[in-house]
Formats: sequence, structure tokens, C-alpha cells
Amino acid sequence: MPAMLAQSEIRAEIAGDIAARTAAHQSRIAALKVGFRDFAAASPPLTMLAHGDSWFDYPLHGNSVLPPGHTDVVAQLQQMGTPHPEILNISHYGDATTDELSLAKQKRLIAALQDRDNWLSTGKPDAILFSGGGNDIAGAGFCIFLDFAGAGEGLNHKRFDLALGAVEASYLDLFMFRDRFASGVPVIGHAYDFPVPNGTHPPCIGPWLKPAFDYTHWSEVEGQAIVRTALQAFGAMLNRLAANPSNMFVVVPTQGLLTASGWANELHPTPEGFRTICGPFMSTLRRLLPGRI
Repeated sequence: MPAMLAQSEIRAEIAGDIAARTAAHQSRIAALKVGFRDFAAASPPLTMLAHGDSWFDYPLHGNSVLPPGHTDVVAQLQQMGTPHPEILNISHYGDATTDELSLAKQKRLIAALQDRDNWLSTGKPDAILFSGGGNDIAGAGFCIFLDFAGAGEGLNHKRFDLALGAVEASYLDLFMFRDRFASGVPVIGHAYDFPVPNGTHPPCIGPWLKPAFDYTHWSEVEGQAIVRTALQAFGAMLNRLAANPSNMFVVVPTQGLLTASGWANELHPTPEGFRTICGPFMSTLRRLLPGRI
């Protein structure tokens, strides 16, 4: 019973957080509607829906809760561009793609998309930003995809590819969902960057990678190469999806951008690192939606 109560409290806290974000977003949209009544005479800012994991919802400053405030990709993007984009962020840290496309969260997406108070003249977002896939493989379960040192190359491709298939299925479901509830809206995703599995983590959670490499007897250097291989395979899968025009999917090139100093811990960049990651996001948005950001 205590565990069930805790889960209930967590869900209530998440729902309350997203409700507060939505109310603040709608207040900004209402003000914009007053300021941009004649959309033919002025270009309104981009309005986008963001759904994802901790790269879109990181409530820490590096590894510290102080100073307060998010430092993730969405938080950084909202401060960039002329004019700044308006982003309704319904992301939650820790979600795998199967969580993000679960029935409950698809219903949350539908509610956000169909509430016209969230959007400007078209009644729907200009784009859907999506961050998903990292939590499907990172964490205590990462050892599933590893051979023991001396018994294989490191990453067991057969087992990893099976997990990657579930991630791909989630993305394909997202595209089908978009076609039904937000037709014509592009989905913009990314493939993370190559982290250092050195065990660094904030006090509240982690580490996510080093324990699996310690267990299977791979060094930090070997582990870093294995993680790179896994994320390159993930990126290649996303690029295959993006190559199909019917998916209306664009992959922001985020791999290979960060040096070691750009990482706060094993999975998350520093605030400056997140800002670096936003560079190609801005370039992609300006290419897809010129004159709007």
C-alpha cells in the first residue's frame, strides 16, 4: 500500500506540474493573440509541442538543484531566437519511448493538441519536438545488451537490435498518432550525444551506465566506445525513419558536439552543454520554418 500511495502521489505531482506549465503557456498565447491579430502583417513566433524525457525536462542545474530552474533543451530554446518560440512542454524525465507513447500519455497529447487555447491561428502547433530512446537502453537494464569482457565485442548487437526495434516501433506509432491528431505537423527529434560512462551522477539519481560496465568488466574507455556504438546505431535508425518522406520526421544532428566538459553527468549535459545542443535545433527550425525564429 505505501508503494501504491507513493506512485499515486508521483502521478499527481506530474499532472500538477504539467497543468501549471499549460496554464503559463496559455497565458502567453492569449497575450500573443492580442498582439498579433493581423497575422498577415507580422510573423508570429513558432508555437510547438514538446514531449520527451530528461533532455526536455531536466529540473537540475548540472548536478545541483541550485540555482532552481530547468536547463534542458526546451528551457534553452525558449530563450533563443527572434522572436522566442512558445513551447508547451509536457515532457517528463525518466520516460522511455514506450512510456511516452503509452495510452495515458497519448491521451495527454490529444488533450494538448485539441485545446485551441494552446495554439495560434492554425489551431495546431508548428512542430512537435520529441526526445525519446535514451531511457529505453540506459540504466540498470543496460547490462542486458553487454557481453562479458573476453566473451564478445562488448555490445551484443543481436540483443541490442531487439531493444532498438521497440524504440523504432514507438517512433512509428508517434508518426501514426501525428497523422491522426495533428496532420501535416512535422516531428523533430534527435539522437543525443556520446556520454562518458564514468559513474558521475547527481545525488538524487544514477549512475546509469558505469555499474553495467563494472559488472561485465569493461573499462571506462571501453565502455565509452561501446556506448558510442549503441548511440550510433540508434542515430542510424532515426535517420532511416527520416529518409521516408511520409514520416514527416527530421533528425537534429546532435551527436559529436560535446566534449567531456559539456557533460554534467553520465546522461545529461551541463547548462552550457544543453545550449550547445540547441545550436543545431535552431538551425533545423530556421531551415524548416524560415522567418519564424
